[in-house]
Amino acid sequence: MSASTFCRRDIIIDMKSDIESLMQAQAIDALLVTGPAMHNPPMVYFTGVAHMGHADLIKLRGQAPVLFYNPIERDEAARTGLQTKSLDDYRLPEQLKQANGDQAKATALRYQKIFAELGLTSGRVALYGQIDAGAAYAIFTALQRTMPGLEFVGQTDDSLLLKARATKDEEELEHIRRMGRITTEVVGLTADFLTSHRAKDGTLVKTDGDPLTIGEVKRRIALWLAERGAENPEGIIFAIGYDAAVPHSSGTDTDLLRLGETIVFDIYPCEAGGGYFYDLTRTWCLGYASDEAYRLYEDVRSVYEQMLGELKSGLQGPQIQKRTCELFETLGHPTVHSDPQTQRGYVHSLGHGVGLDIHERPRYGRNAGPEDILEPGVVVTHEPGLYYPESKLGMRLEDTYWVRPDGSPEVLAEYSKDLVLPIK
Repeated sequence: MSASTFCRRDIIIDMKSDIESLMQAQAIDALLVTGPAMHNPPMVYFTGVAHMGHADLIKLRGQAPVLFYNPIERDEAARTGLQTKSLDDYRLPEQLKQANGDQAKATALRYQKIFAELGLTSGRVALYGQIDAGAAYAIFTALQRTMPGLEFVGQTDDSLLLKARATKDEEELEHIRRMGRITTEVVGLTADFLTSHRAKDGTLVKTDGDPLTIGEVKRRIALWLAERGAENPEGIIFAIGYDAAVPHSSGTDTDLLRLGETIVFDIYPCEAGGGYFYDLTRTWCLGYASDEAYRLYEDVRSVYEQMLGELKSGLQGPQIQKRTCELFETLGHPTVHSDPQTQRGYVHSLGHGVGLDIHERPRYGRNAGPEDILEPGVVVTHEPGLYYPESKLGMRLEDTYWVRPDGSPEVLAEYSKDLVLPIK
């Protein structure tokens, strides 16, 4: 089964009970997911990655979802395993004529026909997917006027799909494991590439004597991912020195690879087309590490291991974050618990959920609540870090874990946590 065309029939059956109960709890009568079936997590959740530029998926409570497709993409639609129907059956040209050429009104009339055919003329419809904000406003405003019995609901942090997606079934887990294997392989290739270079005047140089740059390394990483059926739509963090001390600085392409300075390498690729993500960070020093870098490494590694040993099913995100801050503060570092505005020390959360988005539920950070629970089936990152911009030192270690049925965490891909990469 390829990463770009996996069938979701079994997953739809497995997820049905969660979605049905959440729809019931939130008084949602139908879900409408719109947009492409690539890089569109709500759609991909139902369809898998499919080469469809636009589709509409409607799921009524208590019924299986129906996928409405453009005829030129009929084979891709069929591969999803869902019940399908051609959008051509709804005669958009006729609606355009009726709407005097107004595309938004015509699309609203088409939706009206589809909903009426499905027997949905009143109730609450939750909207998901990817569509231009202006087009969405025009279409659903027109549809609201056309179908006053329907209430269209936009969901953010309380999204029932985000809640349903928090736990992963076996097929989803296998996709994430596969991405873990690809990710660690590419990290290994990156380490080998760096150590294959020699040092001159404290920086890595190529065979022609020119210095190696951050940008060149990042382009290699992107190529290695593409060769393995993965991509990095969210970018790559490969940052050295001061940039390494700013957690989400992606790195400056023209920076040189200097010996002894910390390099934060955070790689979070997904399956080609917008499937499942993986997330891993290692911090390296080329050739040697300073005493200060070693001290930060030991503190981060200590908290990594301590918190990993304390993770168990039932913990809430805020509890996990508070305990992490306590450990770092005991070691003498400022944290976001003692100073929410700090830009030194421990400045982010211990982790986050991973799936069709790189950041999913459960959450541990500032916006986490009691509903963000570490429970069997969730996939989460584990990533303590310390950052001191004034010293040009950043340190983070991150792996992606699955919470097993017994409540214990299991790393989904192993990779060495060595700090120093030897250089000739």
